[in-house]
Parts: sequence; structure tokens; C-alpha cells
Amino acid sequence: MGSRQVSTTWQGKNVTVAGMGVSGIPAARVLHGLGARVTVVNDGDDERSRTQAAELEAEGITVRLGDGATLPEGTELIVTTPGWAPGKPLFAAAAEAGVPVWGDVELAWRLRGPDAAPWLAVTGTNGKTTTVRMLASILEAAGLRTAAVGNIGVSLLDAVLGEERYDVLAVELSSYQLHWAPSLRAHSAAVLNLAPDHLDWHGSMEAYAADKGRVYEGNRVACVYNVQDPVTEHLVREADVEEGCRAIGFTLGTPGPSQLGVVDDLLVDRAFVENRQKQAQELAEISDVNPPAPHNIANALAAAALARAFGVEPKAVRDGLRAFRPDPHRIELVEEVEGVAYVDDSKATNTHAAEASLAAYDPIVWIAGGLAKGATFDELVEKSAKRLRGVVLIGADRALIREALARHAPEVPVVDLDRTDTGAMSAAVEEAARLAEPGDTVLLAPACASMDMFVNYNKRGEAFADAVRALAAGRA
Repeated sequence: MGSRQVSTTWQGKNVTVAGMGVSGIPAARVLHGLGARVTVVNDGDDERSRTQAAELEAEGITVRLGDGATLPEGTELIVTTPGWAPGKPLFAAAAEAGVPVWGDVELAWRLRGPDAAPWLAVTGTNGKTTTVRMLASILEAAGLRTAAVGNIGVSLLDAVLGEERYDVLAVELSSYQLHWAPSLRAHSAAVLNLAPDHLDWHGSMEAYAADKGRVYEGNRVACVYNVQDPVTEHLVREADVEEGCRAIGFTLGTPGPSQLGVVDDLLVDRAFVENRQKQAQELAEISDVNPPAPHNIANALAAAALARAFGVEPKAVRDGLRAFRPDPHRIELVEEVEGVAYVDDSKATNTHAAEASLAAYDPIVWIAGGLAKGATFDELVEKSAKRLRGVVLIGADRALIREALARHAPEVPVVDLDRTDTGAMSAAVEEAARLAEPGDTVLLAPACASMDMFVNYNKRGEAFADAVRALAAGRA
């Protein structure tokens, strides 16, 4: 599709791909297939990189390991992987030489064919993957050919250049990807929320917000924002959109005109109806959202808004939400043991996500800790203190949470586990079970990254689930 349209413009073009990884290698192969002269540069020179390099070189792609700072001679374009921060020396050299820098999303956008599917784009600090998957489920329920792609793990390049023909794509975009995607123009887009994250990459909260706001640029139908997060509405107002594009809010409260929200136990639409001053269209019941935690209802409303912007009927919104099943480790009920619910939200790797998770339950025995990534915990603890029955702390930066608890919840019992061995999570679950009472929720919502003790948040969640099942078996 796209490759046939653009191959002649790439023939003999000198393109440097910055970084290997999950997006760099496919980008290099696609560009090479289009006839470009591709050089891959990579900071690392480890065994895995050398293996990947050998495979690429066997295909005719040049690879330079251990030097990602020097601009290869003759470079006309750099295509970068999302993880490479803007401050890299390679990009300074490119700017000096007048060489443009694209990300993999920009490349995919440029390679789209003339009949390409429009994009419904989602970004935000938390909830992106869930919202995109909800959106895809709704679009499928409407009978549309679609896929959840982008930062969600399915390559946009594959979606754009593959044989499959789509009616519309549900696209998850990170701030990294948006930074390097200057010409992206979505049909409609949503910014779910904004909280400090990845500031080491962006340099400031303002720069992070500005990159998120790029998702609204050139939107044709709807810019979807979070009424409870005024910064998202500000980003809409700052965006340069096509004539007639509308600002559509979503709220957990009663919606005003041009908003989606909640009335009694219903998700309702006052944006895509004939008379939005007086009419509201029922879309679904709260019980159709799985799980019906407040932040997940917000995700569902954002997904519904994008689907409705694309013309999807109300019944498909309801059917799609009913069919949706959340990914593992996202507020997932593992088991109930002696009247206590054990919930795995290992995906809550920052304070904003943990706050949303803690707001969904009461009372809670909270398992928290890990790598703080520069975060502070006072606001999180202050907001959640009244819900806490007890806290079990794990991980390298647990002292930061312990100190915040001492300041804002001194009456809450705290167990500080000073161990990082493979049995640490089992010990945490045992301690949480000791603190919990029937009717409580033991909640793994670490508010921290996992890499101090686990390979990733998935492994952390699996360790929690294994420990809970062992606890249940021991008490059966």
C-alpha cells in the first residue's frame, strides 16, 4: 500500500536510523526495502546488539555500534527510536547540518497510501493502553475493520504497510513519539490526563505537556479533553485544528453541552446529538465498564467520545465496552481470600496512576514501593490517607513513601520490608493479609517502577498473583 506510493522518493536516499530496539530495526528494514541507503547507529555494543547488527548487515544495512553521537557523512534524514532524548549529540549535529529528524510514527504517517485509514489517537500520562483497547473494541462492535496500534506494541509501520486494509486505526501515542511526529494529523484525538512523568527526557513539565498537545494539531472532527484536568483543555485551545473541529469534554460528573459524562448509573453523550442543549443520549451503564473504577470510567468515556466522533452508533459503544477485557496487571482482581480482595495494579508505576487506583477502593492495605524515578509522594499520601488500613513497603525507594506516610498518615500502621530476594513479594502479601480485615482490599499499586526487584511491572504483578494464590491455598 504505502510502500508502492513512495518508493521512488526513497531510492538512494541516505537515511540514518538512531537506535535499534523494537522500532529501530523495523524502520531500518522498511527504509532499506524502499531503496534507501540505511545506516543504523547505536550507543550500545553488547552481545545482543552485535547479533542484531549481524542480521541487519546480512540484509545490506550498515550498522555502527558504540557511537550514536556522530552524524554519518551524507545523512539526509534521521529516523529515531522513541527512547532517544532530544538532547542527544546526534540531534545537535543534525540541527547544525539542517538534517530533519523523524520518529517511527512520523515515518509511518508519511508512508500512508492515498486510501489509508484515518487515525483516532490517544495520549496522556495514564490510561492510554486501556482507552485505545476499549476504543478498538467499540469500533469492532460497530463492524469496522480496525486495530489497536502504536505505543501499545503493534507497530504502526506494520499497520500502514501490511496487506490488511483498515477502516480506522486506534492509535496509542507516547510523548516521545509525538515529539518526533511534526506532520501527524489525526481524524480526532484525546489527551486523557497530564501529570509529571518522563521529565528527565523532556526537560520540563511545560515541554512534556507541549509534546502531548501535538496530538491535537490538525484534528478534523474532535479534540477530546478531560474536564477534570484543565491543562488538557488548555492544550485544545492552543492547537491549530481544521475548520469545524470541536472541543469535546469528558467528565465523571453530569455533562454539559459538547461533553460526555455520567448521569445516575449511565454513561451519556451530550456532544454527538442533534440538540446538545436539551438532549442526552444514553451510551452504556457503569456496570458495562470492566472494572468500573472511576479512572476506568473516564477511560471509557474518552474512548466513547472518539468512537462517536467517527460516527459510531450508541449500541456499539455499549457492546464494545461489554466485550472489552483489561490487560493483566491493571486493577485486576486476583482472588478473594477470607473476605479480603487482592487486586493487582502493578501497572501503576507512577503516583498519578496509583492515586487513581487508590481512589477506587476503601478501606485498603496498600503494597507500594520500587524505583521512584524522582517522584515525591506527599500529595498522593495526603489524598489517600483516609482510605488506608495499613501499608506494606517494598523496593529501593520505599523510604520516600514511608516519610510521606509519617508526615500525612502517622496513625496508619506501616510494615517496611528491607529485602529484595525472590521471596519478598510473598512476605509482602503475608504482611498485608495480617493487616487486612474482611471487606478490605489488598492493593498492589506501587507508584514506582519495578526494575529494582523485577524485570518489568508484568513480572512484579505475576509475583503478587502467585503469592496471593499460595496464600489462598494455605488457608483453604
